[in-house]
Amino acid sequence: MSIVNKEIDFQTPNQEGYYGNYGGAYIPEMLFSNVETLKNQYLQILQDPDFQKEFHALLKDYVGRPTPLFKAERLSQELGAIIYLKREDLCHTGAHKINNTIGQILLAQRLGKKKIIAETGAGQHGVATATVCALKGMDCVVYMGEKDIERQAPNVARMKMLGATVVPAKSGSKTLKDATNEAIRAWINEPNETHYIIGSVVGPHPYPDMVAKFQSVISAEMRTQLLEQTGTELPTHVVACVGGGSNAAGAFYHYLNELSVQLIAVEAAGHGVYSGMSAATTQLGTPGILHGSKSIIMQTADGQVTEPHSISAGLDYPGIGPLHAFLYESKRGTFLSATDEEALASAFHLSKTEGIIPALETAHAFSVLPKLGLKPTDVVIVCLSGRGDKDLSTYMQYL
Repeated sequence: MSIVNKEIDFQTPNQEGYYGNYGGAYIPEMLFSNVETLKNQYLQILQDPDFQKEFHALLKDYVGRPTPLFKAERLSQELGAIIYLKREDLCHTGAHKINNTIGQILLAQRLGKKKIIAETGAGQHGVATATVCALKGMDCVVYMGEKDIERQAPNVARMKMLGATVVPAKSGSKTLKDATNEAIRAWINEPNETHYIIGSVVGPHPYPDMVAKFQSVISAEMRTQLLEQTGTELPTHVVACVGGGSNAAGAFYHYLNELSVQLIAVEAAGHGVYSGMSAATTQLGTPGILHGSKSIIMQTADGQVTEPHSISAGLDYPGIGPLHAFLYESKRGTFLSATDEEALASAFHLSKTEGIIPALETAHAFSVLPKLGLKPTDVVIVCLSGRGDKDLSTYMQYL
């Protein structure tokens, strides 16, 4: 499609889990029963009043929601527009990931599962998963690329302190893609007792829809908070970084069908989009199957997945979720990219301008703000998806 169709419901996949041409469930036979059970029951469980009551109580009293919508005065003055920051960095565990893991641990309990597995890149999803497993007394195994274990050591320590077993993925690029491969293999080996808490809007249906629904609390709060501060629920732009894309899906969700709101997704260009060291999926990718769904992925002509690169472990992924692939193809979303160098510069700039040290992933989103051609009347919300504590060892190299 070349133009946005006003009749499309961008929030909701069809019964097979497709957003336009992307989605579905491409799974090994061993996982069919597990995924089918999840697909048949997740909506009913999510809509149950007792589930909603417990979910929202934990978001309020444990996670610390609602997170603030902060008007960044100095950034606003500098950019000549009104800039708000949705402070997901202030969530318990330091990022948006906890919104999803709270929802999925409650779901797993209701499905009678005894063990939790997860994948993680930057470690934030691993920490969030280990946290909710400790909260609910469930066994937790987190798969993490060997390279990411080295560059995200503080989060590895946190996971272990919370009682999780961290298993290194030693194949491929030893990053998020490989950790996901290992988690799926483990799930195949123990499908009946185990629930796999996927950390992003990727994987087989119903995961992309389910994770987006859990993360949609972000944009639900944004609408209410913006109305309180400005008298309107609708900004002109919502900006978020995208690897798999869960923080972006959450920030975009309640604006997907508000066509006046520009949705800006920022991918990791690494050393440069065409450098051979990049994770700018929409610029480099083609339709294909990865980790259980059809999406846009970085691959060779014969379908071998290309190794991605980003200085940020959470964006170091060769695909995007099927919702984001559809937003890109339909032109509902604008997909930009930022290099490692640009992300680092933005991280230091935000720190010195607003007194907030962002995660490296989040810094990618900030780097595109000067490129948007903003006007004084524009109201921009940036999803500040995580805090930078976990990235201090990287930042210290550039001080």
